[in-house]
Amino acid sequence: MRRGLRTWISATLLVCLLAGLAGCGAEAAEPAEEAARYDAVDFVMGTVVSITIYTTGEDVTGDIPPLLSGLEDQWISWRKEGSELARINANAGTPTALSDQMAAYIEKALAVAKDSGGAFDPTLRDLSALWDFESGNAVVPPEAEIAALLPYVGYEKISLDGSTVLLPEGTGIDLGAIGKGFGCDAIQAYLEARPEITGALINIGGSSTITYGTKDDGQPWKIAVQDPRDPTGYLGALTLTGTWHVSTSGDYDRYFEKDGVRYHHILDPQTGYPAGSGLMSVTVISDGGGVSDALSTACFVLGPEASMALLEQYGAEAIFVDVNKNVTVTDGIRAQFELTAADYRMV
Repeated sequence: MRRGLRTWISATLLVCLLAGLAGCGAEAAEPAEEAARYDAVDFVMGTVVSITIYTTGEDVTGDIPPLLSGLEDQWISWRKEGSELARINANAGTPTALSDQMAAYIEKALAVAKDSGGAFDPTLRDLSALWDFESGNAVVPPEAEIAALLPYVGYEKISLDGSTVLLPEGTGIDLGAIGKGFGCDAIQAYLEARPEITGALINIGGSSTITYGTKDDGQPWKIAVQDPRDPTGYLGALTLTGTWHVSTSGDYDRYFEKDGVRYHHILDPQTGYPAGSGLMSVTVISDGGGVSDALSTACFVLGPEASMALLEQYGAEAIFVDVNKNVTVTDGIRAQFELTAADYRMV
């Protein structure tokens, strides 16, 4: 992957104590201040957020939830009245001026949409609302209703010209499949602006994680990967050093079963139905949050073979789990992934 998941070598500071030298006047260097660990759990962006921060300064775990809620309320939630995205959707059919931040979000979403051939698509708002997985009362919509919405789906329908966007009437943008990743990008920017923070591990909803810097003991980060068929179990663990973004898309998060068929929330933009790639989950590791989040959705829709060129293009790695419990791990991350679930097999 880009820059590789290389082993970071901890720098050792050698302090020479000059003593007993007449007239030297040298003083012993102060020992490095030890970082303290702070933990917090909150509920933001409609999900649980767990926060661990190592810092030589004060506890700042409380800064993360408002950072995420502000991102959602101000920019990316189409459901939040007053957000910039809600305004864009309400103005469909009319050119809409954008803030620089919103233009950047839409530009990144469109880039992944184009590069994935539309497997990731930010225009699924109305189809997602039709399926209504979030209510817990979802049913299979009538075929005619799905067909009626498909003409309004397609990232090509979004016209972005600098800081102006134009949607055709009937098309709406939904950034839900990339929003948690944008949240992780915002967290990274926050952490990088504070040199007293030496490390952090922050997870949004179990599906988007950022590792940052180092733990206080210098050990690598251990990231558990969810078992897609056991909500209390783990498929295995990733060992990562430094700053990375890990995003998972799976058929186990929001779904229902009818007549022996599992209907999940990851829709194929081509059909309007849940993607039928034969996968249960995809975990993507990248150096960008929005990228990893969008790629995990795209790769779930595409399947392993069709995803390889896309992953290579973005310098990302992935773990694919299919419905037969076969686990495919890309070469760049294979040595850092340990499969622990007994009823799965690496291929």
